[in-house]
Amino acid sequence: MSEVQAIPGDRPYVVPYLTIGERTDGSPGGAADAIEWYTAAFGAQEMYRQAVPGGDKLMHAELMFGDGLLFLADDFPEWSGENSAPAAVGGSTVTLHRYVEDCDATIAAAVELGAQVLMPVDDTFWGDRFGSIRDPFGHKWSISTHVRDVSPEEMDAAAAEAFAEGPPQA
Repeated sequence: MSEVQAIPGDRPYVVPYLTIGERTDGSPGGAADAIEWYTAAFGAQEMYRQAVPGGDKLMHAELMFGDGLLFLADDFPEWSGENSAPAAVGGSTVTLHRYVEDCDATIAAAVELGAQVLMPVDDTFWGDRFGSIRDPFGHKWSISTHVRDVSPEEMDAAAAEAFAEGPPQA
């Protein structure tokens, strides 16, 4: 008989858990649609999904992004007592960050599939090529490709200069 591990050996880290509701354009969405989108836009691999017995909503699903795990489910306000998908609460307060081989191509693919650019791709003072998007379900993602190593001293000086200039003007 095996001993049950309180913390599963393959999950000793924080796992983001997204609640999925309607799309940001107001059209129907849901966790099943989000799985399709994350697979197409980011190359995620579906590991598991569990639908509500006798229904089509997903109570739990798991996706792998490289070595990173993401949980997601449909919004169930009737069980939790509140809506918690981004569209229901006026936006997302969390940004999911992902390193990829080609930041430009990843963001371009996501935009082609309906993501909204929040910060255009650019080379940053911290050594990454970086941009951010909002996916069609309202979740924010920052996408990076590390392009150069920067010492802490260089980063401090560059940050001071960048913040002295203020935010980019639209």
